[in-house]
Amino acid sequence: MSGARKIKKLLVANRGEIALRVMRSAKEMGISTVAVYSEADRNAPFVRFADEAVCIGPAPSKESYLVFDKIIQVCKDLKVDGVHPGYGFLSENGDFCRALEKAGVVFVGPSTHAMKVMGDKLAAKEAVKGHGVPLVPGTEGAISGLEEAIKVAKTITFPILIKAAAGGGGKGMRIVEKESELKEGLERAISEAQNAFGDGSVFIEKYVAGPRHIEVQIMADQHGNTCYLFERECSIQRRYQKVVEEAPSAVLTPALRKEMGEAAVRVAQSVDYTGAGTVEFLLDEKLNFYFMEMNTRLQVEHPVTEMITGLDLVKLQIRVAEGEKLPFTQADLKITGHAIEVRVYAEDPSNNFLPDIGTLTTYRPPQGPGVRVDDGFEEGMAIPIHYDPMIAKLITHGTTREEAIARMERAIDDYAIAGIETTLPFCRYVMGHETFRSGKYDTHFVRDHFKPEFLLGTDAEEMAAAALVAGFLSVEATRKPLAATSAASGLSPWKLNRR
Repeated sequence: MSGARKIKKLLVANRGEIALRVMRSAKEMGISTVAVYSEADRNAPFVRFADEAVCIGPAPSKESYLVFDKIIQVCKDLKVDGVHPGYGFLSENGDFCRALEKAGVVFVGPSTHAMKVMGDKLAAKEAVKGHGVPLVPGTEGAISGLEEAIKVAKTITFPILIKAAAGGGGKGMRIVEKESELKEGLERAISEAQNAFGDGSVFIEKYVAGPRHIEVQIMADQHGNTCYLFERECSIQRRYQKVVEEAPSAVLTPALRKEMGEAAVRVAQSVDYTGAGTVEFLLDEKLNFYFMEMNTRLQVEHPVTEMITGLDLVKLQIRVAEGEKLPFTQADLKITGHAIEVRVYAEDPSNNFLPDIGTLTTYRPPQGPGVRVDDGFEEGMAIPIHYDPMIAKLITHGTTREEAIARMERAIDDYAIAGIETTLPFCRYVMGHETFRSGKYDTHFVRDHFKPEFLLGTDAEEMAAAALVAGFLSVEATRKPLAATSAASGLSPWKLNRR
């Protein structure tokens, strides 16, 4: 990250909802914005919103959004001062950062050193080892073969977790319950890691049963000041990827929150981190926490932190990149209320969350107090097959957790989407489940509490109710003119379901 330089023109090297979200904050700061887009996104809202926009290639990301030479050429052509990478794509690509630095463009993110160290889970564990940060028992380096794996597994005892040293998202990850499963688990983890990240290095950790996924948002400037902006609970997941997040966690005590926050700060300081970052921890059933990894970028779920702190994380990122000091100290920060985010994916939760690509024939997001929607689509748009299937993020805020949940239920019911299946019915199911409401849930929620037929049953009930209403309206239509069934009659429009 370069500093002590004002950004007057910002290019957002991303697409969809995150590109829009970054541009809105930039415009409020008086910064002009540049969008880069693929041919598939030519008519997308983020392209129209930007002050300037340049097409950088065909739909496949490897021919457009991942070709950083094209993006740097746009920076040169349009005299761009800074680049915000959003998340995904090039957000954690050290080569991209170095190329920007060489071109004299400010990267709104951490240094290449911090990115490189924290991008490798083994290097990250080595970096934080001497900073008083709890680590899950396991190997300190990559596993060389089956013989070493057996020895380690017997030492820390089964079950164990094999993890890829590079990347994330559950790729190259295998739970092994007993020695007879170790050879196959190791081979599959190495193969998957190699295919996903070009690096087959894996390591072993003790598997933590019933874990909760707690992450701490940190913000650090270039003057040695680092603060934690409290935690987010991200334990509702499918295929190791988050679907529901909330802040703060329902189980952390003030003392544990402080302990985890200070540990996160030490993780950041171990690599002289600057900007926004997220330190991820596992929390076991006895409330012991262990460092997992650090994400060196803005997170998808950052809005819940913004809702409970009143801070704009993107504006803070830009100001830190410009060399400014943080405008607050740790003592200034406090939690106000409770926030929940659900990710609206174009996926069918009744069919193992498989992608469901199509056209948004109806798209009307909810509104009202305490409701925020970060989206990148409009009615009539097609969901491209080339990118992540997330349509939007729906966030609610309340004075209490109970109010935030009730507001989320109402917002999901008000979200009108047709033409594709989405994860909204699943998220509505989560909000109403007693395990989630109690706050006593873990990363196995989907495995332990959800079956696809639960949603199919709901649809059947709704269709039966709709049939009754349709029959009633049909009878009414034979009795009086259609014009009589107006707002004055007390009949309201019927919404069949939440899709």
